[in-house]
Amino acid sequence: MRERTLAFPAPEQLGEGIAHVSAGTSVEIDVRLEGLHEGILVTGEVTTTASGECVRCLDALTLPVQVEFQELFAYSPDEAFDFAVRDDHVDLEPVVRDAVVLSLPFQPVCRPDCPGLDPVTGEKRSGLPDEQQGATDPRWAALEGFRTDRSGE
Repeated sequence: MRERTLAFPAPEQLGEGIAHVSAGTSVEIDVRLEGLHEGILVTGEVTTTASGECVRCLDALTLPVQVEFQELFAYSPDEAFDFAVRDDHVDLEPVVRDAVVLSLPFQPVCRPDCPGLDPVTGEKRSGLPDEQQGATDPRWAALEGFRTDRSGE
């Protein structure tokens, strides 16, 4: 068994969505390599930082990324489904890339209760309760007569 810590800049952008790890961003991997009868079992944890923008208010944001992975690299290419030991080496690049990309949020937000943008003005909402009592959407105006609580007028 061998344990190693690797730190390097990301050679290319990881992910193509709203959140991604930019090329050159520091990536750290804590990895354990264990020799088994079938091959080498690689267990690791990747730590890096993703950047993107909030899908509600469009503010730039950075997200910490910490993801674990485990993969078996077979000694014989005939036994390997996806990964094999080649010249006494294992290529962690596809495993790390897949683990990081799959852990990135599909729709990142700056905070869970982000109010987003005002649909009328396009300005960022403050999220204050008074603001939510704004004008009635004209599509709902016909239902206004059915309200029992008229305190919002």
